[in-house]
Amino acid sequence: MNKAFLAKVLNADTGIGALALRVPVGIIFMAHGAQKLFGAFGGYGLQGTGQWMESIGLAPGYLMALLAGSGEFFGGLFLILGLLTRPSAIVLAFTMVVAIFAVHFQNGFFMANGGYEFGLALLAASLSLLFSGAGKASVDGFITRKLATK
Repeated sequence: MNKAFLAKVLNADTGIGALALRVPVGIIFMAHGAQKLFGAFGGYGLQGTGQWMESIGLAPGYLMALLAGSGEFFGGLFLILGLLTRPSAIVLAFTMVVAIFAVHFQNGFFMANGGYEFGLALLAASLSLLFSGAGKASVDGFITRKLATK
């Protein structure tokens, strides 16, 4: 892989402030992904989530549940680690756009009514990490520093 391209994708020279965003947002995404993939935390697992997704028009439901659950679970894990933060953030941002418009938008803004405010907050956090990168306290930062010394 081109070293310059990799350095741009992994660039993490924004300090450690992103850590305060990456970790809690990563935990939230991992938990939601675990609900979809494994039925953890009161979730329905792939089968149940797939049936629900099919019922709201996201077909094939099982595949959509697998994609959303994997994006959330592994994207969240990667955010926590600060590994491939920008690619993970774009997957998570896309997932939130789909969630907002396919599930929550028709319910209005407020979460109490099933609205999109929480999805919007996660979308904003994902976009922030897409633009800023993982920061120095990350695997991306470690790799970037190693690339710079070679």
